[in-house]
Amino acid sequence: MEDKKGRQNGGVSRRDALRILGTGAAGAAMLGGGLGAQGLKSGKPFAKSVIQIWMWGGPTHLDTFDPKPDAGYDFCGPLKNPIPTNVDGIRLGEKLVRLAKNADKMAVIRSMTHGNNGHETASYLVQTGHAPGGALTYPCVGAVVALKKAYDVGYKGLVPPYIVLTRPQGRFDEAGFLGQKFKPFATGGNPADAVFAVEGVVSKDIPPERQESRKGLLSSMDTFGSAMGAHPEMGQLNASKSAAWDLILGSAGKVFDLTQEKPELRDRYGRNTFGQSCLAARRLVEIGVPYITINYPGWDTHKQHFQLMNTMLPQMDNGLATLLEDLKDRGLLDSTIVWWGGEFGRTPRVEWDPPWNGGRSHFGRCFSAVLAGGGFQGGQVIGESNKTGEEPKNRPVYPWDMLGTVYERLGIDPDGTIPGPQGSQLRLLPGAEEKLPSGGRLKELV
Repeated sequence: MEDKKGRQNGGVSRRDALRILGTGAAGAAMLGGGLGAQGLKSGKPFAKSVIQIWMWGGPTHLDTFDPKPDAGYDFCGPLKNPIPTNVDGIRLGEKLVRLAKNADKMAVIRSMTHGNNGHETASYLVQTGHAPGGALTYPCVGAVVALKKAYDVGYKGLVPPYIVLTRPQGRFDEAGFLGQKFKPFATGGNPADAVFAVEGVVSKDIPPERQESRKGLLSSMDTFGSAMGAHPEMGQLNASKSAAWDLILGSAGKVFDLTQEKPELRDRYGRNTFGQSCLAARRLVEIGVPYITINYPGWDTHKQHFQLMNTMLPQMDNGLATLLEDLKDRGLLDSTIVWWGGEFGRTPRVEWDPPWNGGRSHFGRCFSAVLAGGGFQGGQVIGESNKTGEEPKNRPVYPWDMLGTVYERLGIDPDGTIPGPQGSQLRLLPGAEEKLPSGGRLKELV
């Protein structure tokens, strides 16, 4: 497989990966590249934020970033005409018209693999880099970034450092053993509504004037607080109340007011939940929030897959393409990683018979992911699937390979530790002792 400069993207076989990992820490560093090799030696400033677009349910790879027009109708269905992009030699699915004009900003990974076909277990694998079923529940990437890039360095923002737009998945995009402090703040609401009603911050039924009136009434009734104002604990309480009111009524809470954006830009993103979530994510990056997840449901297309794709793919195309363009225009793309992907892909062979009537099922053996921004080199394809998209043909990329690369670009040592239960220190990603297969970290991107 060649990148845009005609270089071969080499891989590491499962046998070689296990042999190298078996040599211990030195072997793992040799295989993965290490923080020094890929982070510091790149000479690029570390990324500051991540926007994770989580394609909840598992997105199709053949109809998006890994089209296979020669595989025939049983694999392509009606979406059989991939389109060229602004990078020679890279084609995308025919519905991704605007993303095709932004291929120079994206690195497409076509050989993601883990072999797990369960939603929850595959989500855990991809979001933590650890195998499910162990005694401990590890934190997902967002919680780790909140720890390392926010709380460990004295994050002062009133908006929490880990935001989910709009609904959490549950424990597989949350904090694991790091605890409640590192859970994401889920906004709730719908950013495409006239008022984006953010849980505990913005109410569509209570205008700011009424909130100000309530604040004044609460203050006038707090006689106990007035009498005890000099007490240290009351000082802490008053500081917390002040911060809460600033989030509700001050400049911090206004980050969720999408009416401050030009209508033309909102139209470009798409006046739907996903498009406006992408716009909200860009606004959160602007105020320094280090990790934002957009949980984008609806991709578990067991039935009538192509009918759904006719609606969903253009929405995804508009939202993601505008996000990349908008970040670039504002000088934010180099400091912001955009990660698109889900827990797995969909079966390349279409299930035409009833009750599926043209559906695609779960498929963890081979799928796609996209990384853009954050200092990553766009305009390339990493790895290759076979002619039907059912197996990685070369350069397999496992979740821990990709996550390790993302951590490196954030300045987080993927071979380091995080605090575990009862004062322990646990490896952030699996170590050599777990003997997992690996294709190595994505040195092609940096």
